[in-house]
Amino acid sequence: MTTGKINVSVENIFPLIKKFLYSDHEIFLRELISNGTDATLKLKHLTSIGEAKVEYGSPNIEIKIDKEGKKIHIIDQGLGMTAEEVEKYINQVAFSGAEEFLDKYKDSAKDSGIIGHFGLGFYSAFMVAEKVEIITKSYKDEPAAHWTCDGSPEFTLEPADKTDRGTEIILHIAEDSLEFLENSKISGLLSKYNKFMPIPIKFGTKKETLPTPEDAPEDYVNETVEIDNIVNNPNPAWTKQPTELTDADYKDFYREMYPMQFEDPLFHIHLNVDYPFNLTGILYFPKLGADLQIQKDKIQLYQNQVYVTDNVEGIVPEFLMMLRGVVDSPDIPLNVSRSGLQADGAVKKISNYITRKVADKLKSLFTENREDFESKWNDIKIVLEYGMLSEDKFYEKAGAFVLYPTVDNTYFTLEEIKEKLKDNQTDKDGKLVVLYAGNKENQHSYIETAKEKGYEVLLLDSPIISHLIQKIEGDNKDITFVRVDSDHIDNLIKKEETSISKLSDDEKESLKTSLETYIPKAYTVQLEALDSNASPFIITQPEFMRRMKEMSQSGGGGMFGMGNMPEMYNLVVNTNSELATNILNTQDKSAQESLVKQALDLAKLSQNLLKGEELTAFVKRSFELIK
Repeated sequence: MTTGKINVSVENIFPLIKKFLYSDHEIFLRELISNGTDATLKLKHLTSIGEAKVEYGSPNIEIKIDKEGKKIHIIDQGLGMTAEEVEKYINQVAFSGAEEFLDKYKDSAKDSGIIGHFGLGFYSAFMVAEKVEIITKSYKDEPAAHWTCDGSPEFTLEPADKTDRGTEIILHIAEDSLEFLENSKISGLLSKYNKFMPIPIKFGTKKETLPTPEDAPEDYVNETVEIDNIVNNPNPAWTKQPTELTDADYKDFYREMYPMQFEDPLFHIHLNVDYPFNLTGILYFPKLGADLQIQKDKIQLYQNQVYVTDNVEGIVPEFLMMLRGVVDSPDIPLNVSRSGLQADGAVKKISNYITRKVADKLKSLFTENREDFESKWNDIKIVLEYGMLSEDKFYEKAGAFVLYPTVDNTYFTLEEIKEKLKDNQTDKDGKLVVLYAGNKENQHSYIETAKEKGYEVLLLDSPIISHLIQKIEGDNKDITFVRVDSDHIDNLIKKEETSISKLSDDEKESLKTSLETYIPKAYTVQLEALDSNASPFIITQPEFMRRMKEMSQSGGGGMFGMGNMPEMYNLVVNTNSELATNILNTQDKSAQESLVKQALDLAKLSQNLLKGEELTAFVKRSFELIK
């Protein structure tokens, strides 16, 4: 038997490992299974090139719990180690970076995930175990070895009687970690971290009923057998080529990843690149609607099929964080801080690649089946609109597939809008005016007025639309977006012709004075000479003020505190209407006030602004008028 001291000058490395990584001590199982997987895959490679003269077979990794003995066994059938290799890899190499580890990460190690970075993966076992044993037999024709360490720098190394190839690690679980002796706990960790490991993982057994033979008698009882319970899928969809998979395969994998998600995804994007970095993965577009407050952290990050995190910030572009799926890359540096990750050049390239790949896929979906793409637009638009705002590279490509629906459920790209509207909706200054509604029901009367003029009205109702149209206007100086209720239709698209008012300037001044006596301060009275058949009173919301307020409420907008400003409206009064003349000529102040209030309430009703006590009073007053 050999005894010795682990080659490390800082003797309290074990308590430091436990202290620094205690908040994430469950990763011990991931690390140890990863080591077993590496050993198995290395053996596969050596046998394939003829260097290892052994039969590879069908190896698995087995996890056993001995609750009574307070032990966990992790058993692989991989390369194994000789006593010399145990001495080298466990006692020396693992701690080659120990002092650097302590010096660099003493303040931040808890959040850095650095165990694997310095070859310390095996020693994560001491986060939960008070003693660790390794019983290992190399594929080479050499005796098995038995290594034991109780968490101090001292170890023992002696021959073992193990005859089968591979490594068994025995964890003697510490009193403060007995939760890991529960089947449910280990099962949960295997599902979280090892669900798609490339080597089958066995954890216990399960019962399976054999199929009924064709010639079985009526009273035949199906036989039930115990079989190995394999807890992982070693060949997940993202490790395959897109040509190997059907749409059904992609949907099945989606359900495997998200068993509680009952709706199918709208479509998927398969990522597969090997230069200038390695990256595979599948991203799914679920139905999202117009809600920005959708739960993120649904994309899982893997490194060579080992689960790492569901916080993919910095790797996946922010606007795609609302999607679901998996990204797997050995080139992502997992052992640096989050800020370092975001600044990393390789990570930035990966993020740019994903952006480009998503844009290319969206363009092909749009080109190949526009009708189908249009039918899904309202379920994906919030992601794409956010992408246009947050990623310049995505914005550059988005013109080819981003759609702008009309209130009549037709869809146009921006270039198609320009071409369709230029003849009818260009104002006297040569600017194309794109009319839009934010709510088809609330703005119905304004939409109908615009339609009577032959104008097209878009339906733009996402919570970030004000930001987006501001950006589009900035990049297209010849176009302006105006909500259909922001002014009278003739003012929204000003043509050369102007209407003449029936009222003189003095009469208009008198009318305005009378109106302002009864109209609340939240309304700015605006006299306009409109068609005599147009509505006498029209409530509008100034485009600039409303847009700035909306932008401030949803983040940004450039005007501090604007989101908290009270709503401001214009009251457009048609001076060519009979009502305007009646109000002007009514001498009885009480009767004049009644006329103004009734007309204002009707206008407010059309804008869905009449509510509560005011609505009750209006209904009562209206019934009095028709008695």
